[in-house]
Amino acid sequence: MTFRQSSLFRRLMFSFAGVIVSVAIIGVLWMFYEAKVTQRTRTFSENKAHTLNILSHLVDTGARPERMLPALAAVEVNRERMFKELDYHSRVRVRVWLDGRLLYNSMPELPDVLPEVAARGAYGWVRWTAHDAANRIVVERRHEVDDEWMLTIWGVSFLLSSTFFSLPLLLIPAWLIVGIGLRPLRSIASSIAQRTDADLTPLPDSKYKELSPLVVAINGLMHRLSQRIEHEHEFLTDAAHELKTPLAAIQINAHVLMSRAGAEMAERCAEPAAGLRSGVARATHTVHQLLALERARAEPQVAQACPLTNVADFVRERVATAAHLAVQRNIEIEFDAAPDAGGVLPLHLESMASAVDNLISNAIKYSPTDGRITVYLTRAAHGYRLAICDGGPGIAPDLRDKVFERFYRVPGQEQLGSGLGLAIAERGAARNGGTISLEAGEHGRGVCATITFTGAVG
Repeated sequence: MTFRQSSLFRRLMFSFAGVIVSVAIIGVLWMFYEAKVTQRTRTFSENKAHTLNILSHLVDTGARPERMLPALAAVEVNRERMFKELDYHSRVRVRVWLDGRLLYNSMPELPDVLPEVAARGAYGWVRWTAHDAANRIVVERRHEVDDEWMLTIWGVSFLLSSTFFSLPLLLIPAWLIVGIGLRPLRSIASSIAQRTDADLTPLPDSKYKELSPLVVAINGLMHRLSQRIEHEHEFLTDAAHELKTPLAAIQINAHVLMSRAGAEMAERCAEPAAGLRSGVARATHTVHQLLALERARAEPQVAQACPLTNVADFVRERVATAAHLAVQRNIEIEFDAAPDAGGVLPLHLESMASAVDNLISNAIKYSPTDGRITVYLTRAAHGYRLAICDGGPGIAPDLRDKVFERFYRVPGQEQLGSGLGLAIAERGAARNGGTISLEAGEHGRGVCATITFTGAVG
């Protein structure tokens, strides 16, 4: 089942966007409501003013019908011209009574009774009536409230334009604020990611109170892990030291028993004695490997003065030291140093020697009898590259990382071993600013173990 990882940044942005859009929608709805109320209020005020204006014009005519009708027609023409220029689509009906008789009706096709705008602002007409008792003139003007324009494309775009243009101005700062706000969290993650698996020192305290519980929890976990690992290493070291003495005693006593046994007994016990010696030697080798692994783990924590060492001479010496193991299996070791590989580096000699010795020992162990091992030393970008290639069975690509785990051995191996050699070599290389990689050997046969190192660190 595939787990889709969520994004805290996306979650915060969607939350911000949801709040902003919700506020924008509420604002638009309120704007529509306010626009409707404002439209009807303005229509009412305009209707009242125009009614009084018409009445004043009619009073100036002296209440004479032959002069009133042209004046009313002129007013209507001017109104239609103004509505056309303003793109108004509302209708207006003007009716005038003189001495109680209907003198003028601008829209006779409309019924006498028209729906008026209610107190809550329903659709309809607003009406205003003006009287002039002296001239016995009554003017009624009805104006249709036109708020349907807000539902047109132009009206919607007009009302939403401010909201539409303000959303980016709100979301972009929100995006920046969220990104900056999450920066301390990314800084903590980066600080943890840059650490090695051996660095369990506490994280620095965070100046943000929201992140302090996270930092405290991580530091607490690191402290508990450090204590547990330290207890395990103490137990492993103590156990290895305790095993050294009884193993040595077993080996000595077995030798004494065989030396005191008669010829017949010695012949009969030759095979069990050989097995005993082999088992004790293997157990002793494992104990020494465990102690070497613990030394490789602990030493980087202590700053030591590391001498400048000629790298080519150092590797040549390690090859010479392993020569007697190769001679026993009639294996040839060839050392090839590049002309520019004779420089000096500050090396932690014990750990580097342990790394090189373990790799050469592995190459001898897994190479076939009468085989050949090649050791190459060349300059790298910022240091040296040492490659040890054998002609053994090789290691499958999917296991080349796993073999660096303690006590892990490739399935199907016939050679005896503790599974600690590569772990010790990796620690020794790291102590000297290096890394180890495994690749296929020459012509696809065997393994080529490569150490790229820059000198002692820590």
